[in-house]
Amino acid sequence: MDSGTIFPLILINVFVHLLLPVEGTDYYGRFPSNFMWGLATSAHQIEGAWNASGKSEHIWDRFCHAGKCWKGDTGDVACDSFHKYMVDVQLLKKIGVTHYRFSLAWTRIIPNPLTGKVNQEGLNYYRQLIDELQRNNIIPLVTIFHWDLPQSLEDIGSWANDSLVGYYNHYADVVFKAYGDKVKHWITFNEPWVICWMGYGTGEYAPGIKEPATRPYKCAHTIIKSHAEAYHTYNDKYRNTQKGQVGITMNSDFMAPKDPHNKSHIEAATRAQQFNLGWFAHPIFKSGDYPDVMKNYVAKNSPQGTSRLPNFTAQEIARNNGSADFLGLNHYTTSLVEPLRRNDNVHVTGGYIDDQENILSHDPAWPGSGSTWLFVVPWGFRNLLNWIRTEYGNPQVIVTENGVTDNNGTVQDKHRVDYYRAYITEMLKAINEDKCNVTGYTAWSLMDNFEWSNGYHEKFGIHYINFSDPELKRVPKDSAIFFQKLITENGFPDPTQNNAAVCSQKIFISLVLIFLVYFLG
Repeated sequence: MDSGTIFPLILINVFVHLLLPVEGTDYYGRFPSNFMWGLATSAHQIEGAWNASGKSEHIWDRFCHAGKCWKGDTGDVACDSFHKYMVDVQLLKKIGVTHYRFSLAWTRIIPNPLTGKVNQEGLNYYRQLIDELQRNNIIPLVTIFHWDLPQSLEDIGSWANDSLVGYYNHYADVVFKAYGDKVKHWITFNEPWVICWMGYGTGEYAPGIKEPATRPYKCAHTIIKSHAEAYHTYNDKYRNTQKGQVGITMNSDFMAPKDPHNKSHIEAATRAQQFNLGWFAHPIFKSGDYPDVMKNYVAKNSPQGTSRLPNFTAQEIARNNGSADFLGLNHYTTSLVEPLRRNDNVHVTGGYIDDQENILSHDPAWPGSGSTWLFVVPWGFRNLLNWIRTEYGNPQVIVTENGVTDNNGTVQDKHRVDYYRAYITEMLKAINEDKCNVTGYTAWSLMDNFEWSNGYHEKFGIHYINFSDPELKRVPKDSAIFFQKLITENGFPDPTQNNAAVCSQKIFISLVLIFLVYFLG
């Protein structure tokens, strides 16, 4: 082939590649115009002022003051948001969020739930925060309970005591009445799985109780009933005038079969998903009761003729069923699941874990993070959203947490930007291609904060804080800049679409190439 033939072919090849999208480019698209964009925090993790303005002690105060958190860290000061809430609102405004998810401290509003007396200073603090948010056109998304149980209630048996249904309902009633004129999105509980399993099963979290056979199940039972009663209190007393929504936030990995071609692995993954997300979602979003597979396996592993899983009454089932307007989802990572074989020697905790008869693991090829449990697996997010769509009839889902850790708090947090871009892209696919009913996304977290038992060691924030500096200055990371752009563009617009400059450039190049091919061919 002579050079006179080769040159036009090269030009044609260039021409074709200019017009076609580049292989491997990101998935492009925009979110619905009314999509909720937010950032999330919780009271104990950011507020500080642990004993100020009438606030009483809760279980995390007691737990960390006993030296059970990372290197003796406590939430006594944390990010000092109790005093710096106006600074935080300006951070939110600069990012451009539509919503801010924060939690109320029960012990700040009702210091002694046994008497039920309301602390006006505590009520005033959250009213000031809500008012400041609304002055800056930011909508509050309020979590009523985020793990910080009053110590006085722990002392009477905590969630193993049925009387907590009434104490919690009184607290919810107080805040519905106090803030419902301005708060239209309520979350009753944050991550009851963590409360019950890590607080009362493994003891890794406050209050540090290790009774894996029974306490997690009793805890969950009481929390589900507490949620349902609070939902019906809102329905009966406030919905007609306040016109808000009440949901609940649940955490869940996506449970993927280790061998997707092995039937027993597929069944094990489904069983794990039901023991994890289904434990709380099935009674509220599907039947009013626990998943059948959970009831069967707990009974199977209990003394003959009994079950360690409590039973709901017919009336409770009716109260539970449909008792949420949306499902709040906290998702971070994915697990691989295979069935437990009889000769596997992995029974280390008893109870809830052993009842599932599964082994959970992770692919060593998955990127890690600053947390031992958090692996970066974006495809699991889309799969989980589709599992929820299929299992529960496509309920409204608000993603209430999603994020990744590091341990050095770097401001140049490319790993976090990459994580968010990948996970949010999978969410966009779930919405646009799979028609999952996801209406909002709140990232964890607004800023580095007190990460429970891990203290200040693990950092999730899109703003850096040097906790050794008394000023606790908030410094935006690269991920904050990423979020600002994401929210402004409401997604990932295709740079080759609706871009006059790019289109004009391509047309010009195309005409030049056609001219050259014609005259040099």
